[in-house]
Amino acid sequence: MNGHTILLSDKEDIKAKIIALEEHALELWNNGNPDGFLELSSTDVIYIDPAFENKLEGKKALEDYYNTIRGKVKIESYRMISPTVQLLPDCAVLTYDYEAHRDGQVFKMHCTEVYISNSSDEWKIIHTHWSFILQNN
Repeated sequence: MNGHTILLSDKEDIKAKIIALEEHALELWNNGNPDGFLELSSTDVIYIDPAFENKLEGKKALEDYYNTIRGKVKIESYRMISPTVQLLPDCAVLTYDYEAHRDGQVFKMHCTEVYISNSSDEWKIIHTHWSFILQNN
């Protein structure tokens, strides 16, 4: 890729690859292992989560946070709802809704991940943004 025009057939392959990368990281995450997301994150990743007052900047800050909850997350089941990938040269924006079931409760969040491709077409997350889905009563 790297600044070149993306062929239509390649677009679908890239979209499928981005979703598969995210699904793999979620599978690990839902069993208390953040390593999938750490491996996907770039060194200058920005992480925004409603659990924090401020964003986390850099892979080291993200790793420090993940290590405080390593082994503590156990999701019984989850759904990645309506994943959409928008492509630009060397950049992919993944958006989806996340529904997790744990201890009889359901948690719903929006997620946006911005991936970039390096010279060897390896995809890394440079920006993560989680937000709560408002529940109607």
